Amino acid sequence: MSPDGTLLITGKEAAELLNIEDCMNAVESAFMLKAEGRVPPTGILGMPTHGGGFHIKAGLLELDRKYFAAKVNANFFDNAKRFGLPRIQGIIVLCDAENGYPLAVMDSIEITILRTGAATGVAARYLSRPDASVMTICGCGNQGKISFKAVSKVRPIRKVYACDIDTAASERFAQEFSDQSEVEVVSTVDLSQAIKASDICITCTPSRQGFLGTEDVSAGTFIAAVGADSEEKQELNPSLVAASKLVVDNLDQCAKIGELHHALEQKLMTLGDVHAELGEVIAGLKTARTSNEEIIIFDSTGTGIQDDLTFPGDRNFCTTSEFE
Repeated sequence: MSPDGTLLITGKEAAELLNIEDCMNAVESAFMLKAEGRVPPTGILGMPTHGGGFHIKAGLLELDRKYFAAKVNANFFDNAKRFGLPRIQGIIVLCDAENGYPLAVMDSIEITILRTGAATGVAARYLSRPDASVMTICGCGNQGKISFKAVSKVRPIRKVYACDIDTAASERFAQEFSDQSEVEVVSTVDLSQAIKASDICITCTPSRQGFLGTEDVSAGTFIAAVGADSEEKQELNPSLVAASKLVVDNLDQCAKIGELHHALEQKLMTLGDVHAELGEVIAGLKTARTSNEEIIIFDSTGTGIQDDLTFPGDRNFCTTSEFE
């Protein structure tokens, strides 16, 4: 704690305070509040620079009192090999929205990882088939790991295909989760065949080109597309997005930086073709899955409201979702 009473929370402390179940509950509540019009619109600002970029996401949320949160994150893809640093780094500042007092300054890495996976888990709860038991994780880093844990909380997962452009990463993933759980986890280089055999697919990569198309996906699949959170990023072919039932975390934001952005750019969709925001589904304002044959995509870009923290009286802090 700083001399003036502002909490200073390191990444290690955040990891000790947070758990995926609490974060999923917070994600669900935050999305529902937004759908019900009980929080103001969020804000985002992106600043590209050589080798990476910065973005700021901000939001207001009223719980026991009004809070303002702003996250400043940097994303530099080559950090590990160039500087030995994490690709994503940043801080979250939490303030009292009644008087502006800074309540906490937090390392954002662990919070970002958990909150993104939490949103994926909540989306899977509402949009995947209840009997979904086979999953593909495409991108076996931190986000792939937390997505595995989150989805496993809401669906009876028995088998997971792990796929990564770095085969050593997918092999480590398979070994780690085979040792930790009773789920069969298999490393594979054949992404298309893995997805065809899966009920759920999570893509969490930094790809700049769509690698998943309509020919790769079986009827009834739920896809959580997590990687696209800037105009340049893309994991799904726009034809797949246009052919599926699309649920977004934030319509305006996905139209600018998500998978939706690419489908709109190619004039394969209009905003009116988007089925719902996730919060509308949670609040019962729009339908969730209506048949076992639907292919449903969750376009997850991360919003400012998801950076607000739940601060109950015992200070057991928890946030909601986003990739970076």
